[in-house]
Amino acid sequence: MSRAREDTGGTDQTPTSIEPVKERFPALEEEEVLLELLAPEASRVAVAGEFNNWNPIDTPLSNTGQGLWVVRLMLRSGQYEYRFVVDGQWVEDPEAPQRMANSHGGFNSLLTVPLEVRTSIL
Repeated sequence: MSRAREDTGGTDQTPTSIEPVKERFPALEEEEVLLELLAPEASRVAVAGEFNNWNPIDTPLSNTGQGLWVVRLMLRSGQYEYRFVVDGQWVEDPEAPQRMANSHGGFNSLLTVPLEVRTSIL
C-alpha cells in the first residue's frame, strides 16, 4: 500500500510499494494448457501454431504409451490457431470446440486461453 506524508513543503515521501507486473496485468501471465491427441498408429506427433511460428518440429508431443500423445504449453491469454503434425501430415485437433478456415483449403483448430479474473485488481 502506498502512503504519502502530509505535504509540509518538502519532498520527503514514504516510498511506494510496487506490485509485480503479473498482478497489475494478468494477461501477461502465462497459463498452462494441455493438448492431447489420440493417434495410436503414429510414430511422431508435434503441434504447430501461432504460439511457435507454425514450426512443425519445435513442439513435439510425448506418447503416453497407449497411443495418447500429450504436450503442456505455457501460453498467455488469447486465441491461438494450431494444427497437429502427425508423421509429417498436418491434421486438425478432433477435440477442438472451434476451428477457423485457413489459406490452404482446410481448417485450423482454435485454442482459447481465458483471462483469469482477479477481483483484487478491479
